[in-house]
This record gives sequence, structure tokens and C-alpha cells, in this order.
Amino acid sequence: MVPADGREPGNPADLRAVLFDMDGTLVETEEYWGEAMFDLAGQLGGRMSAGARAATVGTSMRVAMDVLYADLGVTRTEPQIQADVDQILDAVARMMTERLIWMPGAQELLAAVHDAGLRTALVTTTPRRLADLVIRHIEMGYADGGPFDVTVCGDEVPARKPDPAPYRQAMAALGVGPGESVVIEDSLVGVTSGLAAGAAVLGVAGLQPVPPAPGLVQVDSLAGIGLPELADVLAARETVGPASR
Repeated sequence: MVPADGREPGNPADLRAVLFDMDGTLVETEEYWGEAMFDLAGQLGGRMSAGARAATVGTSMRVAMDVLYADLGVTRTEPQIQADVDQILDAVARMMTERLIWMPGAQELLAAVHDAGLRTALVTTTPRRLADLVIRHIEMGYADGGPFDVTVCGDEVPARKPDPAPYRQAMAALGVGPGESVVIEDSLVGVTSGLAAGAAVLGVAGLQPVPPAPGLVQVDSLAGIGLPELADVLAARETVGPASR
């Protein structure tokens, strides 16, 4: 990845922290959420559209449920909504324990960041009980206990993505500022959260189109992305200034 404006590549020494989203960024778990929601839609007598499914990516379970119900044209009571959420969470948990697939380049990039001694965080909208299934799987590949200094889950923040709270909370726990941090995301809500927190963002192509924005560099996948490329993402942010906070 070469800077398009001809400026000098970024300095890896300026980069102190990398904050990773989980679903669809590090591991291919988005398909699990989709499968569980399509199954629920069938039980409710309908079929979830591809557009509605894409609109749920990176959102909280309640937002995802609202999108699903609107797409199907159904109304559910609060107890029914909670039962639907529990069904989806249980289904996704089962699939996570059966198989877990890395996104292209993600395992290599995470290892490179860890080996370089940079501060790392996992910042996900997924609830802790599901995220821990993935975290434990990732940690098995590390002799020193795992690659993440901090993990922040969707049920541990005052507001979920696209609010900047999750990334601000993670940066505070890491002891780093947004000007030293790169966020890696695949969804519009995640990119919005990272930019609003003031960080540089590397956007990875996923199920949702993400429009260009100051401080955002977009790539097709993490394959071939290393520390020099992350430094370039940080340098690109510095040319436009931090996002509004």
C-alpha cells in the first residue's frame, strides 16, 4: 500500500497501538450471525433480504432485531424479542465452538503487531460470553497468554458502535492517545466509531459499503498488510487532522 499523494511513508515508531474489531475483521464469524438470523426469519414465516442482513453488520442485537422485524413486517413483544435474541446467541455460540476461520491476512498481522511489542486491543460489539469463545481460540496460538492487552465487548461499554465510546474506552485502558492508534474495522458502524474516537482507521472490505472519509484508508483484505502499511494509515490521518470528537 503506497500513499497516493506522494508523501513519505509513515514511521512505524509513531504507531503505539492497534485496535482490532473481531467479527468479519479478524475472524469469519459474520456468516454465523447471518445463518442464525436467516433461520429465525424462516421460523417467523418470512425470508430476510440481503439488504437487511447487510444493515445488521456491526450493530447491537437490538438494532439487528429491529432491522429483521421491519424487513419481515412482523411485530414482537419484549419477551418474544428476548427469546429471539437468546436463540441467535445460542446458535452463534454453537457454530463458534464447531469452527472458526481467520480472515485473509488477519492472523499474520495480529502476530506481527504482537511480536513488535505494540499495544493491542480487541474491540467488539459481540457480548462477552460469545467473544470469549473467539478470544480463547486465538490465545491458544500464543505461548505468552495471548495477543491482546485489552478486550472490550459490547455489553461492557456505555454506548455501542457507532458511538466512539468503545474505542475511547480501549485506548484509555491501553494508555495511548488516538494520534498513536490505528483501528482496523470492516463495518460502517465500526469505522464511524473509530474515526469519532479520533483514531486513524484501516477499513477492510466487508458486507457493507463504507464511503470515503478523512482518516480512513480502505483495503480489500488484510493480506499483505504489515507494520509499514499501518504506519502509513496513521500518517494519512495526520495529513487531514483528527476526526471530530
